[in-house]
Amino acid sequence: MDKNTKNPNFIGCWTIEPDSICEDLINYFELNIKKQKQGTINSGINPSIKDSTDMTIQPKEIHLPENKIFKTYFEKLFKCYKDYVDEWPFLKNLSERLEVGNFNLQRYKPGQHFKKIHTERSCLNNSCRVFAFMTYLNDVEEGGSTYFSHYDIEIQPKKSLTLIWPAEWTHAHRGNIIKTGSKYIITGWIDFAK
Repeated sequence: MDKNTKNPNFIGCWTIEPDSICEDLINYFELNIKKQKQGTINSGINPSIKDSTDMTIQPKEIHLPENKIFKTYFEKLFKCYKDYVDEWPFLKNLSERLEVGNFNLQRYKPGQHFKKIHTERSCLNNSCRVFAFMTYLNDVEEGGSTYFSHYDIEIQPKKSLTLIWPAEWTHAHRGNIIKTGSKYIITGWIDFAK
């Protein structure tokens, strides 16, 4: 992504390696059908806003033997976050401790997407969110891009492409409709520690 130092968009972008991590996360999602559910928003299930299949994982589950892929993923994500903080040194003084809260594996099939422009911090229930993160787990050929409306930036899903951005209203976004294939992501938030 192009960087404009006069008007930065504060969307960090990396590629996680090896990209086989992405395949392992997709396999985890597909093999754990009982954990899958209709995607939700703050107000509950509303497919007219968000139409997806989600799997929510709690941080304490990362250390279960069957979930070691998440530990591997977060080790890689932490390197991205460290690079993000190095780029914006002010963030080193933001808080003594931040933590990852619940996070989601998500699948979107053709015709599905997160339709509404939204922000990751929008009410008291999610006011602890500081950053959002997302890794695309597969390439998407047609549709499925993430659109940041205030910056007119559209990011096409590419396997292992990882984004970190502020959870604020300044980074309102939506997921564009999937036209062919499926789109898999892992996404969540970096929060003020509770």
